[in-house]
Amino acid sequence: MNIPKYHEMLIPAVKVIADLGGSGTIQEIAEGVIKLLELPEEVTSHPHNPEKSSQTEVEYRLAWARTYLKKYGLIDNSERGVWAFTDKYQRGMKLDPEEIVQAVRGQGKNSKKKAMDDAPEALPDDMGWRETLHQTVLSLDPSAFERLTKRILREVGFVQVEVTGQSGDGGIDGKGIVKIQEVLSYHVVFQCKRYKGSVGSSAIRDFRGAMVGRADKGLFITTGTFTRDAAKEAIRDGASPIDLIDGDDLVDMLKKLRLGVNVRMVEEVEVDNQWFEKI
Repeated sequence: MNIPKYHEMLIPAVKVIADLGGSGTIQEIAEGVIKLLELPEEVTSHPHNPEKSSQTEVEYRLAWARTYLKKYGLIDNSERGVWAFTDKYQRGMKLDPEEIVQAVRGQGKNSKKKAMDDAPEALPDDMGWRETLHQTVLSLDPSAFERLTKRILREVGFVQVEVTGQSGDGGIDGKGIVKIQEVLSYHVVFQCKRYKGSVGSSAIRDFRGAMVGRADKGLFITTGTFTRDAAKEAIRDGASPIDLIDGDDLVDMLKKLRLGVNVRMVEEVEVDNQWFEKI
């Protein structure tokens, strides 16, 4: 399968971030690169390692591209998962993928080692904890996963959350109410799929059919991924919109909500010599 290598995504990622105005989320960057490189569905939906991660191979290699660009000093990421250019980036600057790879690996351009062809030696900066957390969620038994889903939904503002999960319920696993500033409320039905593969458009259509007349909105949660066709079907014109949460979104939510995740902040102390000079 002709999947672009991580170093072949370096320049496209920079171009996409520039087109986005200098910053973008992981999803926005991925969608932009996929569109720029005109990657077909069979390439973008190919899983990286379904036993350990919900990421596709394209997303995994893009994570490496972001890591190399970060270590090179061109981009950085915020706690909210937004990647943006640093001061080092200049519009119109000429970038060489080989130079970026060699610089990050601490090798000269005359190195005999073919760094461009080598796979990275370790996980990208933002991948290690993701794979561990994703594997932990996948290992939960069904009842524990249901309890986790209810906890997440309550933490983000749902009330009256119930897990139904009864056979013949058209794929609806539960329901709840979202209240907005104690003024507006929306009835939401959701489906949770503890899954290692990709959810296709047919599953989205079936879920939409089951929710007709029963809720204002639908929410589809999976530990796997959604195909591009599934993402398009979820927001198809003229149909009830369905919000999607894939495995990556799920681990991000757990981190943000600090559910089963401990985040340790490192304090950096810097002496301001100019301050002392003004005394």
